[in-house]
Amino acid sequence: MTTPLTVTRIAHASQLITLGDLRVLTDPWFTQNATYYPGEPVVRTVETLGPLNALVISHEHYDHCDLDALVAGGFDLSTPLFGPGTVTALAATKGFTNLHTIEAWETARVGDLTVTATPGKHGVHEVTFVIAAHGRTVFFGGDSLHIPELDQIPERFDHIDLAILPVNGLCIRPAGLRQVVMDAEQAADLTAVLKPTLAVPHHYAFHSGFLGDRMITKGDRDPRHYTDALGRIAPEINTRIVLPGVEVTVP
Repeated sequence: MTTPLTVTRIAHASQLITLGDLRVLTDPWFTQNATYYPGEPVVRTVETLGPLNALVISHEHYDHCDLDALVAGGFDLSTPLFGPGTVTALAATKGFTNLHTIEAWETARVGDLTVTATPGKHGVHEVTFVIAAHGRTVFFGGDSLHIPELDQIPERFDHIDLAILPVNGLCIRPAGLRQVVMDAEQAADLTAVLKPTLAVPHHYAFHSGFLGDRMITKGDRDPRHYTDALGRIAPEINTRIVLPGVEVTVP
């Protein structure tokens, strides 16, 4: 019997993934500030998350690593937290006690859950993840660029059931429009390599506010550009744009 696998988009790159009886939260973000706006409803509060088996964080940027909100919301700081050294060092200063530092191609296990850090590239140090338990496997792309090392994932892992990828091609205006996140076409190319049962885009609704969008960041906020690209590049792969709060079951 296949273990149930579901994903619920909370907002941005914050996803609640269940693999059977295990519940994993990725890249938490529950608040906003003057230049970071989710651009979509944040459908859960920290207080309504419920018990989690793990917290997986790709890098320390505020919109992916909102540790202050977790602490303020009474989150259980003994929950296993997986991330690169930049994340676990920060988490230790916030009082988190069950820290698992993993860098690219390193693996850590807690009970039936296995988390492998896979390569990533962003404006700061980042890893992506392969999350596995009970025969189900999820790739979580954080907000990385598509780098060649990610194409090695199919050589190292069995079939990917669910791939969650960023798609907004975020560029930094003061840095000459330097791109720091994969765009729709690049995400579709990576999806074609991974060959998941289901692919879900994320990291597209975010914006920097009226002035910030014109002075700081530039990004594509339409996830249909990704699904259209995937339809051209790998039409055999199922994809779905998921609204916040909707639970999706992966076949």
